[in-house]
Amino acid sequence: MPEGERIMDYETIIGLEVHVELATASKVFCSCPVEFGAEPNTRVCPVCLGLPGTLPVLNKRAVEFAVRAALALNCEVHPTSQFARKNYFYPDMPKNYQISQYEIPVVQGGTLTIHVEGKNGQPGYEKTVQLTRAHLEEDAGKSLHEDFAGMTGIDLNRAGTPLLEIVTEPDMRSAAEAVAYAKALHALVMWLGICDGNMQEGSFRCDVNVSVRRGPDAPYGTRCEIKNLNSFRFIEEAINCEVRRQIELIEDGGTVVQETRLYDPDRKETQPMRSKEDAQDYRYFPDPDLLPLVIGDDWIERVRATLPELPAAMAARFESAYGLPKYDASILTATKATAAYFEAVVAEAGAANAKAAANWIMGEVASNLNRADLDIDAAPVSPAQLTKLLARIADGTISNNTAKKDVFPAMWAGEHGGDADAIIAEKGLKQMSDSGELEKIIDDVLAANAKSVEEFRAGKEKAFNALVGQAMKATRGKGNPAQVNELLKKKLGAA
Repeated sequence: MPEGERIMDYETIIGLEVHVELATASKVFCSCPVEFGAEPNTRVCPVCLGLPGTLPVLNKRAVEFAVRAALALNCEVHPTSQFARKNYFYPDMPKNYQISQYEIPVVQGGTLTIHVEGKNGQPGYEKTVQLTRAHLEEDAGKSLHEDFAGMTGIDLNRAGTPLLEIVTEPDMRSAAEAVAYAKALHALVMWLGICDGNMQEGSFRCDVNVSVRRGPDAPYGTRCEIKNLNSFRFIEEAINCEVRRQIELIEDGGTVVQETRLYDPDRKETQPMRSKEDAQDYRYFPDPDLLPLVIGDDWIERVRATLPELPAAMAARFESAYGLPKYDASILTATKATAAYFEAVVAEAGAANAKAAANWIMGEVASNLNRADLDIDAAPVSPAQLTKLLARIADGTISNNTAKKDVFPAMWAGEHGGDADAIIAEKGLKQMSDSGELEKIIDDVLAANAKSVEEFRAGKEKAFNALVGQAMKATRGKGNPAQVNELLKKKLGAA
């Protein structure tokens, strides 16, 4: 049976566990600084090394960040939650247990609405993903598989870094939905300022649970967990590979075994890591060194007062205040930096130019950022510079086409300090708007193209476009298109 048909016979079930590294200055249970890239084992102390007799002290800022996330995700904040010891034995786990939360997490429930892009001509759609819980925990250290005379090195700098693990229900039905969810959550935690979002450094890591079943009414299949995916591309590839593997295994008469797997991007396959543990295998029990975490309503309200305007609310405001389409508003609020750039342009250009600003930011600015692999806050063209360019289009100094083809690329390259006026003057790009001069040129064009004039008067609309092209050619592209059209219609008696 062809692979595509096989997959169509099955429904994919996906749930995500996302580890969000909280952007606190110090670790979650000690005062060691959180610093990526420091020399191995130089950001450690007796507490995060798990030495006997040490006691953990909870980082208040980490709790506040968890509450910020809960409020933004419509979650319930438990008034009292409990830390637990999750027991397992790895070289990079100093205490041989991880301080986490189990029966009573700090956050319960919640939702995140995502937009899934359409493919192959299909329209996009919105979907609300249900969250199960979010809990605070400490990170483990890191095993370094480098040249240590045939041995593995252990760096415990990361041990004790605060994490918020956000767990979904098995609500997603495709790799595209899982990626859309991961991107939306990634943007949100950065928007809230609780995570730097650097996936290459491990600040935002995804574990993906995947299973398949024969149709939507069948019971869930056996799930496998793919660990530590640190890019959106790898999330998509790993899910698709694992779905194919499970379907092929079932179709060949085999059985899917519950296990933890890793994704190999070079071989484009998932590989077994270890048998998947259940909760009882970790022997959870309340951590005797930590009191229950009590979060009162007054604390929650203080945190609520510090929240920025959230993406959904800002998108709705962009629609109502600036008349933007829903799609534009969602793109412009995809990241806080993009929204800030747009608002900076509109603040100078005025609300009447909001749609033009949106088009340029989503178009020329975004495409140039993608090619240069830059974030918008590193764009060579500032909001003030883009505002000046939009003004020159609006006042007829240059056409939109000239702005895109000649002026903006020069601004991006830093010519004349990115000043639109200086570039227009140096390149001689100013539009010809003198009506007398344009009228003489159009008279010459009409005289030289009698056949096109005849065809237009005979009802052939295409002939008019040909005359416009000839007129623009005669002005060497500097004619004001609106004026050229108006004068031509007037001369031809079509105005």
